[in-house]
Amino acid sequence: MTQTELKEFLDEKVVLYNNPDFITSDPIQIPHLYSLKEDIEISGFLAATIAWGNRKMIINNAKKLMDIMGNSPYDFVMSHSENDLEKLENFVHRTFNSIDAVTFIKSLQNIYKNHNGLENVLSKNIKNNSTQKSISEFKKVFFEIPHQQRTTKHISDPLNNSAAKRINMYLRWMVRNDKKGVDFGIWKSIPTSSLSCPLDVHSGNMARKLGLLSRKQNDAKALLELDTNLRLLDSNDPVKYDFALFGLGVFEKF
Repeated sequence: MTQTELKEFLDEKVVLYNNPDFITSDPIQIPHLYSLKEDIEISGFLAATIAWGNRKMIINNAKKLMDIMGNSPYDFVMSHSENDLEKLENFVHRTFNSIDAVTFIKSLQNIYKNHNGLENVLSKNIKNNSTQKSISEFKKVFFEIPHQQRTTKHISDPLNNSAAKRINMYLRWMVRNDKKGVDFGIWKSIPTSSLSCPLDVHSGNMARKLGLLSRKQNDAKALLELDTNLRLLDSNDPVKYDFALFGLGVFEKF
């Protein structure tokens, strides 16, 4: 395929998958349960954090987490008691356990009380039209509270060669504003052009088949290569192609 043909092909797939039907089988349905900005941000962040493995299990466990928080995630984060945190004792999603969950709640409270919220922290340190340094600096802020070392693995650091798939996906949810009903577009302080594609097994395999990626590992170097090629197709909204790569990989087995 020429670059023009590739762009036309992928643009068609974006239209096919970037619509509300996509929500029903995706973890993005969790923040769609809410209308308050902070509820959307926090529920989305927690759902994205546990978004690995079986998708049905991810969604079920994210819903369980919201239930424990009384389906008012922002209120729970800001005004929980120690007794409230005990309700998280049996929560587990793969290697994310109750210790991690409690740390995340406490850290989110710190971020909203002392750093003016998730958007404020993640919109700082955007360098060279990339959010990857912002994510790395966000991790430092996130773990400035007392925490166990085990919990740090649940937030990736792109400057440590991680593709940071889940947090890049979360940023797509919050930032993209194309009014198609999937992504929220509630964060205005981060340019869509700086977003990175959530790179995982499915999107990586598709990108290689389509000649958008040559590197074998799904790491930060691969993400840079993929981002560079997607920006050639659409410099303003490169991450929209996540819908195409994901749809081709998961739904079409392309």
